Amino acid sequence: MVGIVGYGAYVPSFRIKPEEIAKIWGEEGERIKKGLGIQEKSVPALDEDAATMAVEAAKNALKVSGIDAQKIGAVYVGSESHPYAVKPTATMVAEAIGATPNTMAADLEFACKAGSAGIQICMGLVASNMINYGLAIGSDTSQGRPGDALEYTAGAGAAAYLIGREKSQVLAEIEATCSFTTDTPDFWRRQHAEFPTHGGRFTGVPAYFKHVMSATQMLFEKTNTRASDYDYFVFHQPNGKFPLEAAKKLGIDAAKLKQGLMTPVIGNTYSAASLIGLASVLDVAKAGQTILVTSFGSGAGSDSFALRVTDKIENRKKGIPLAHYVAQKEYLCYGLYVKHRRKLKSL
Repeated sequence: MVGIVGYGAYVPSFRIKPEEIAKIWGEEGERIKKGLGIQEKSVPALDEDAATMAVEAAKNALKVSGIDAQKIGAVYVGSESHPYAVKPTATMVAEAIGATPNTMAADLEFACKAGSAGIQICMGLVASNMINYGLAIGSDTSQGRPGDALEYTAGAGAAAYLIGREKSQVLAEIEATCSFTTDTPDFWRRQHAEFPTHGGRFTGVPAYFKHVMSATQMLFEKTNTRASDYDYFVFHQPNGKFPLEAAKKLGIDAAKLKQGLMTPVIGNTYSAASLIGLASVLDVAKAGQTILVTSFGSGAGSDSFALRVTDKIENRKKGIPLAHYVAQKEYLCYGLYVKHRRKLKSL
């Protein structure tokens, strides 16, 4: 039984509302704001980055699992916003939580699905008995060019998952996983570029919907299941509308997405988005319930997972629930937001 033995999430307390952004950009800002389904988004503090948030999420995962960090055999951190171009985030996280020195560590990058790719890697290492526990993290302080649609949605947050195989510790068994991947250039950021670029109309049907729906349908076929067999669904959520549209196309009851749909209240946390959504579901799920998670990363690919919750889910009480972080809020004006996101390049 390979599955989740511990999980944790972290979201900064600072927020900005899309109305605050839109009033800076006039009529065009108002037009963009209306189509995104975002109520507010999280913003990192001045001393927060993908590494510090990853550490907080990892500490929460360790609390839930109750295992000694020295037993972690691998640490993988997926992000689009690693603090260093050359120097791994994973080593900093591993050292901070006490997992070093006998630990594999590496950074991953695949747009918004780098965190779920880390889970798959840890699954393979654990299943092959190369390690006892693997830690996979998705963490991002997402970027958005001023005035671009991404500025209204790009949030900040992290989620961490400890993967193990001891039946007595697994709180959610991962029954199956699969991936759907193509070379679809819908979103990218070249080396040295400050902000990402997106391909407009290519970000929807040929990218997000094709990959999320294809990976989900592939998992249905692989597991001989259908939408009615799952209690919860978590899809990657670049905005508040795409996941609901994908669910409708797949014949999934929108109510099954509600618990895991976090982007409307914290923004698109990129590599952490689907993993934070899963954390929200695990915070309320009951033993025996089933969850289907499908991530998406531009470039492009999706990873799908079928999970079954066990009676060990009660271990979640040892950690800090996602709702704790979501409830802590301090709103910023656009000027302070620009300062927090370091968009004043002349300083």
